[in-house]
Amino acid sequence: MDAVVSRPSKTPILDRVSTPEDLRKIPEADLRQLADELRMETIDAVSVTGGHLGAGLGVVELTVALHYLFDTPRDRLIWDVSHQTYPHKILTGRRDRIRTLRQPNGLSGFTKRTESPYDPFGAAHSSTSISAGLGMAVAREMRGDKNNVIAVIGDGAMSAGMAYEAINNAGARNERLIVVLNDNDMSIAPPSGALSSYLARTTSSGSYLYVRDFAKQLAKRLPKNWERRAARVEEYTRHLWQGGAWFEELGFYYVGPIDGHDLSQLLPVLKNVRDANQGPILVHVVTKKGKGYPPAEASPDKYHGVAKFNVVTGVQAKPQASAPSYTRVFADSLIAEARKDPKVVAITAAMPDGTGLDVFGKEFPERTFDVGIAEQHAVTFAAGLATEGIKPFAAIYSTFLQRGYDQVVHDVAIQSLPVRFAIDRAGFVGADGSTHAGSFDLAYLGCLPNFVIMAPADEAELMHMVATAASIDDRPSAFRYPRGEGTGVALPAEGSVLPIGKGRIMREGTSVALLSLGTRLGEALKAADQLAALGLSTTVADARFMKPLDTDLIRQLALNHQMLVTIEEGSIGGFGSHVLQFLSDSGLLDGGLKVRSKVMPDVFVDQDKPEVMCQKAGLSASGIVETVRKAFEIDQPVASRERIFR
Repeated sequence: MDAVVSRPSKTPILDRVSTPEDLRKIPEADLRQLADELRMETIDAVSVTGGHLGAGLGVVELTVALHYLFDTPRDRLIWDVSHQTYPHKILTGRRDRIRTLRQPNGLSGFTKRTESPYDPFGAAHSSTSISAGLGMAVAREMRGDKNNVIAVIGDGAMSAGMAYEAINNAGARNERLIVVLNDNDMSIAPPSGALSSYLARTTSSGSYLYVRDFAKQLAKRLPKNWERRAARVEEYTRHLWQGGAWFEELGFYYVGPIDGHDLSQLLPVLKNVRDANQGPILVHVVTKKGKGYPPAEASPDKYHGVAKFNVVTGVQAKPQASAPSYTRVFADSLIAEARKDPKVVAITAAMPDGTGLDVFGKEFPERTFDVGIAEQHAVTFAAGLATEGIKPFAAIYSTFLQRGYDQVVHDVAIQSLPVRFAIDRAGFVGADGSTHAGSFDLAYLGCLPNFVIMAPADEAELMHMVATAASIDDRPSAFRYPRGEGTGVALPAEGSVLPIGKGRIMREGTSVALLSLGTRLGEALKAADQLAALGLSTTVADARFMKPLDTDLIRQLALNHQMLVTIEEGSIGGFGSHVLQFLSDSGLLDGGLKVRSKVMPDVFVDQDKPEVMCQKAGLSASGIVETVRKAFEIDQPVASRERIFR
């Protein structure tokens, strides 16, 4: 059935709005039509580029109201995660580029300080907005300014401890800060019609806030037993009049809940909040993901992040995969291990679909744990399970595992607990860019004593590494694998346990040794063919393990070749650095061995296709060959690559 999309029929208003300053000239009565046009523009743009859709459609009215009432960018508007900011970008001077979202040299899919003054804080990981907003509010007070600071945070992001830390600090400090809780899922306290609207307006009004504050100050001047009684009466009254007592106990004035799609509620409440001379205020707004686009409303999970799609039908244009994704191979492999061992459990931090644990959870719902956006808790929760003989697999994206690093060190590594980390999205991730790239896991895990760290060259190797991790009971382990589909190799019936710390020789040669860790092995084999055409006999080895290193293999390669090249899709400080440390300590560099390390460039790389990013980084076959050619001063040119990294 075709999707029914509400299209404005009057003279377009959005064409007259390039910036929020233009928006504020629009009569309030026309904002409903503007919101409808903004929603349609967002749908059209994302149908061309792909990206995050549902969350943005859910905040169209809120975006309009905030920019209409607040003096952005002087008033700082911070979007948590910021995957919902496509409507915001359209209203802040970027409409002419909105169809470059997530494309090479185009707009970022998230807020970005270098992109616009209307993006005062960049974000792509969740739960940072209140902390950043409080920092801006304190800086404002130090400067003696009067501008507003508004942080918009979703209910999902409120599951992270950092948000509560910031609320606790903000409530204690009492700077003027506005937090908008965009409740689009768990509906803490859904609106209840006219009465809810009336209460929200009343409790946000200046007179109500003044009376409450006056009553609190008066109570403090009464005898202690009277003060306690007055405070108790005030608390009971607040419970009767409104929800949000928890936020109030932490020092926030709570306003809401209000319908986030009803401008007749949003505008007066936000205006009252804007004009209130109070400390921190939390406005509870209830919205619906995918609002205004039936396919997204019906399936908010499937339309959270989308490929290019047909606006009329809602059908997404996803290419036919020629091989299973690494994520799916991991999920299937973990299911196979769980069938054999009832102690195997899986943990995700609010990413069951992205990590493949939704599949695992269907078969083993009692052994699947989604802890919310709380990577720190996920890691220590896994550590607690491990102390009791359970075999936890914590499936966490590389970029998100960074958020739980202290727990990896303190709660897992120091105690040598056998937590198994399945690190998805290792290396370049494409359209999500630098904020989601899995650049640093090899470096930040490799420095920890007693860790086993693996990286598969293909999906069959991933199966073996899942089985290997399941077998390791005396120390922590991790295996990293990329986003996207595998190489298409034949898969074994089940994974086999690998000998710990041992690599494998894939091709024998005499002049050059290419030592690859992870999925760059295919490019190393291609490079060997090209080097043969230059007269260089090449050995290709798959390290399999970064830790413990296969020192026998490295020694053999160093002693029997003129040049050794390490290759990894990771940052400086990873696998290559460990190999160089061993070569140096062993005196294997003293005989004139040429050594080079191929790593990700030492910059934050913006969005592009992963294969293009690898090509530009010199991690493709041509880049490997060029490195060898330069070392041997061979003049014959190899396929050129764009030199963009300095």
